[in-house]
Amino acid sequence: MHSLNLPHHSPKQFFESATAAILLAVLAVPSLPAQGLSTQKAPPAPPAAAIAFANKLLAKMTLEEKVGQMSQVAMNSDGGTGVEQQIAEGKVGSLLFVTDPVELNRLQKIAVEQSRLHIPLIVGFDVIHGFRTIFPVPLAMASSWNPALIERAQSLAAREARAVGVDWAFAPMVDIARDPRWGRIMEGAGEDPFLGSKIAAAQVRGFQGTDLASNDSIIACVKHFGGYGAAVGGRDYDSSDISDNQLYNVYLPAYHAAVDAGAGSVMSAYMDLNSVPATGNKFLLTDTLRTQWKFPGFVVSDWDSIKSLTTHGFSSDDEDAAVRAVNAGVDMEMTSHTYRDHLAQAVREHKVSLTTIDNATRRILIAKYDLGLFKNPYVDVDRSRTVIGSPEIRTEARHTATQTAILLKNDNNLLPLKKDVRTLALIGPMIDSKPDTLGSWSLAGDVKSTVTLLDGLQHALPSTTKLLSTKGVEIERVQPSIFDSQFPSPKPQLTTEAERKKEFDHAIDLVRSSDVAVLALGEAQNMNGERASRSTLVLPGEQEKLLEAAVATGKPIVLLLMTGRPLNITWASQHVPAILNIWYPGSEGGNAVADLLFGEANPGGKLTVSWPVDVGQVPIFYARQLTQIPDHPETRYWDGTSAPLYPFGFGLSYSTFSITGLTLDKPDVVAGASLTASVDVENTSDREGSDIIQLYTHQRAGSASRPVRELKGFQRIVLKAHEHRRVQILLDTKDLAFWSPQTKTQAIEPGSFDLWMGDSSEATLHQQFRVSSNTHAANR
Repeated sequence: MHSLNLPHHSPKQFFESATAAILLAVLAVPSLPAQGLSTQKAPPAPPAAAIAFANKLLAKMTLEEKVGQMSQVAMNSDGGTGVEQQIAEGKVGSLLFVTDPVELNRLQKIAVEQSRLHIPLIVGFDVIHGFRTIFPVPLAMASSWNPALIERAQSLAAREARAVGVDWAFAPMVDIARDPRWGRIMEGAGEDPFLGSKIAAAQVRGFQGTDLASNDSIIACVKHFGGYGAAVGGRDYDSSDISDNQLYNVYLPAYHAAVDAGAGSVMSAYMDLNSVPATGNKFLLTDTLRTQWKFPGFVVSDWDSIKSLTTHGFSSDDEDAAVRAVNAGVDMEMTSHTYRDHLAQAVREHKVSLTTIDNATRRILIAKYDLGLFKNPYVDVDRSRTVIGSPEIRTEARHTATQTAILLKNDNNLLPLKKDVRTLALIGPMIDSKPDTLGSWSLAGDVKSTVTLLDGLQHALPSTTKLLSTKGVEIERVQPSIFDSQFPSPKPQLTTEAERKKEFDHAIDLVRSSDVAVLALGEAQNMNGERASRSTLVLPGEQEKLLEAAVATGKPIVLLLMTGRPLNITWASQHVPAILNIWYPGSEGGNAVADLLFGEANPGGKLTVSWPVDVGQVPIFYARQLTQIPDHPETRYWDGTSAPLYPFGFGLSYSTFSITGLTLDKPDVVAGASLTASVDVENTSDREGSDIIQLYTHQRAGSASRPVRELKGFQRIVLKAHEHRRVQILLDTKDLAFWSPQTKTQAIEPGSFDLWMGDSSEATLHQQFRVSSNTHAANR
């Protein structure tokens, strides 16, 4: 367990710093509205040609045809019945849940050749962490701390999706999450807004590329706007009650970064934000997204979330729901049909302006224009066969899985294992489960070609090694998943207590017969994702009992964690010599894990979420406030530690590193300028490996108290054995700006700052610097 080490400041030092900060004028960032969020430039406006094309088409459309463009039909629901006639009549603008290129061409042909104005369909799908070829889940990819790697993964996902006619991804999910009970934490980047913003932008770039009309690009959809990850109690769909301070400084920045990266669409969330449902929330969808951030793209609701405004007790009926959603800023309705059934009449009754309808329709038409659908609406079926699952994409999926694994413990260098081990046992309920290797939100994944852990070890081990394998235990959700009909995990086959005991005992016998045992434990994939929140974080079923029995044999034990969230592994952290968190590694997962176990790859991932000792600690995150008693923050509970088991930014390697010699290129910096922090990093081992150098700051005084540490820079580096490198990280003072609850503005405030560098949020190398206002600097 770990605690934060802070330099001690006397009350006199804090008083002097605070006084200086108060006397200095707060430097407000120029040209930002009062509640702006960043100094980034607004996203680019649509090209004039696209606007002109959309306006020309819009002038020809009837009111009903405009509303049709604002309607999406899900082909796996009752709404898909008779969709051909609706398409021909111009009553459908988008389809969801159809991925067969032949079928997509058939439906697209109806739109293009039979509808009056020949407007093509835009086809959406949940391309979350791959399409047919599945990459590690998003929380895993974030653990690489490598935006370029993530951008590449999503670009390949886009290539596969576009090859079958899917041109719109319902991703990235950029919700900041600090409660691992929430099932959808696996879809995001973790707890930190700075890292989350970098990864959000990388995913948008990956999906959309440089030209949306290319065969490798699809439109990104940033979700779930906004604050969905702050659900009370970690319960999916529950309300989010977020202060302005937390909203502007923690939850909104990642959405803003994705918008500034050029995201073509945004999805409104299910939940209430401060008692106003996000899908009917004008503050979010118009005041923030359009007015402040200048977002030019279109907004789509989440599944049925417009109709659900009435369920929330917000709207009175379907008509009221449609009116309130469109007036709040939702351009397209997903799956429910309140727009189709009520908007035209609402316009005639002056409840909705025609301008509102025109603006929404224009945004959708521009997106279709940008995708090149008016010029080339059809799929090249032959090309789709060569693109899907290509060797290039499979190779990249395998590499990505090796880069996202996190080594949490490795006593006595048990890992990597030697390939000449005589007998190896592989035990666990998911060792040969293809769906559970892929992870949640793999709805279009190629399950048959998935490489399980058992497959990977069988491929990697020489014939001289005897591989023993069995499940040991089985696990299952108490309540079924809403996705079980589409993407189920294997059902338990052991139906009696006697059968379960026999299998358990058999597994322990195999451990006893082995030279080393690898136990792959965790959660089935359907225990994560949407509507998959938990009240505890314990290993489901009898897995903990199995692990304890395996350890009791005295054999060397390696624990592999298959999960989409932190789990309670406190006992394991004390008794198991090696723990490797492999998340849900994807289509090439088994091969990647074999690479990691036998040293063909070296783990270098770092946590993007604080890992709790116990569920009673959550929500838990590193960027806490100092409070009046900053010392010994791990002692806040009298009956146990309040420190995490593993802190944010933590992760080991088979290599070891020395980080020394922190220097700054200047002790004072003018607001709006940058400074460079440098450290010496040396690989002190005989093995090439990677480390992630992280930079944290703390503002000592200002108009509001700031978190004890905030990530403001990072760099993943690879060093050969015994290689030394001077690593520099640029700190842009614009990243020190924050929204102040006192001034109600986004600002860089002059004053003194602490700076740390190291390879986790507990970095100890420390320097100080000052930020001065332009006026103050000029007068010195």
